[in-house]
Amino acid sequence: MLLMQFSAAGTDFPPIDTWTPEEIRAHIAFMGEVNAKLTADGEWVQGEGLGGPAQARIVRAGEGGVPVVTEGPFPETKEFLAGWWIVDCETPQRAVEIAAHISTAPGPGGRPLNMPIEVHPVMSAPPQEL
Repeated sequence: MLLMQFSAAGTDFPPIDTWTPEEIRAHIAFMGEVNAKLTADGEWVQGEGLGGPAQARIVRAGEGGVPVVTEGPFPETKEFLAGWWIVDCETPQRAVEIAAHISTAPGPGGRPLNMPIEVHPVMSAPPQEL
């Protein structure tokens, strides 16, 4: 699983809501090309972009299991999950290569964003020793 984290800390580009329409279209087109290539290569399983922090909610079980919902992450949060992919790769190194390519998604002025992409194996079953 590849997780695209957006971090306001340490970035040298403005928030996406300040980009020009052309810059946003180029960014989305890049993601579409990534997904099409992964599909053509037989590596695509699933993926989605996610709404920003203003649309997110944090849910905990309250008394009797009743959902307790709060808005969040909160404005002081510096990072949030921007999107994800599930890929089926021959090797862990291939997943790292895909993540590095996704990190080059264009931002303002077409410059690569170099956003961090986390790579996590998806576990299908507990280890056999359990």
